Amino acid sequence: MERKRQREIAIGAGAAVIFAIAAYRISTTTAPAPDPTVSQSVATGVAGAAGQQPANQKGQVTDIDLDSLRTGRPGPVGSRRNPFGFKPKPAPPPPPSTASRGPTPPPMPVPTGPVQPPPPPRITLKFIGTMESGRAGKYAILTDGRGLPIYGKEGQVIEGRYRILRIGVESVDLAYLDGRGRQTIRQTGQ
Repeated sequence: MERKRQREIAIGAGAAVIFAIAAYRISTTTAPAPDPTVSQSVATGVAGAAGQQPANQKGQVTDIDLDSLRTGRPGPVGSRRNPFGFKPKPAPPPPPSTASRGPTPPPMPVPTGPVQPPPPPRITLKFIGTMESGRAGKYAILTDGRGLPIYGKEGQVIEGRYRILRIGVESVDLAYLDGRGRQTIRQTGQ
């Protein structure tokens, strides 16, 4: 305990010595002498602001030319800036004309030929899951969202218009009866 107290006293004494040295250095540093013209202009401004007459270097009061104070000041010359007005930015210049660039390439030819039939509409069924039976096999469970679930095996026709092509773990492949419009429906929806 005694040792701790001695350490605190030593640290405090060291801090006091450092503070004393800093105070001595600050008080002994000499500041440069002020410029007399600067101090006179400051004194003139302070005296004028206080309503007193300015004094010269010897402390004597000088005369003020009141006529020069009554004359008007010149306004800004040639300024079109109005900080209180708003004007939209000017429109950008028009793009250069195409006539100056040279000849225009001919348009791309449009392919002619037989019109392709539109693709079949999407199959709107949703895959709910699978059901396996030991002797019957694997069934896909589908729904159209309107009624009871629809069950079917691979290769079987459902709803009279779709054929089940493959039943996977998380998806089922369906196609229209004519073989077009094959679609994979995942278990999470479409």
